[in-house]
Amino acid sequence: MSVRNPEVVEAQLEAAAQTCAQQGAQLTALRRLVLGLVLEAESPSTAYQLLDRLKDIHKGAAPPTIYRALDFLLEQRLIHKVERLNAFIPCTAAGHHHAAQFLICRRCGAVAEIEDHAVSEALEHAATRAGFRLGHAVVELDGTCAACAQA
Repeated sequence: MSVRNPEVVEAQLEAAAQTCAQQGAQLTALRRLVLGLVLEAESPSTAYQLLDRLKDIHKGAAPPTIYRALDFLLEQRLIHKVERLNAFIPCTAAGHHHAAQFLICRRCGAVAEIEDHAVSEALEHAATRAGFRLGHAVVELDGTCAACAQA
C-alpha cells in the first residue's frame, strides 16, 4: 500500500537519477524499481519485504538482486538502513552526505529522520578524545512518537 503521491515519487526518482549521474553512477531500471518501493512504503521495509514486492514487478528477482540494489542505493545516499529494525527508509536529504539520527516509535514502528549537528559533533569529539577515528555513526533513539503519545 502506498501513502505517497505517485507524482511526488516520480519526481524523487528523477532527482535520484540525476544525483547518480552527477556522481558518475547509474540508476538502472532495477535500482529505480527498488528505490520506488522504498519511497512508496508506509513504513521501514526489510530486504525480504522489498523482495516480495519486487517479485510482483520483476519475476526473476532473488535475494542477491535486492541486496545489490540496496547496497547501491545506500552507497549513493538515497536511502538509510535503520539498524535496529534491519529495514530501509528513504533519505530526507537524498544524495547528500549527512549525519542523520533516527527516532523510532516503539508503539507504532514509525521512524523519523532528524539531523542534529550538535549530536554528530559531540560523538565525533568523544571518539577523537578516545583516540578513535570515527568512520560512520548510526544514532537510533527508541521512544514514543508524538501521535502515539497523544493517543
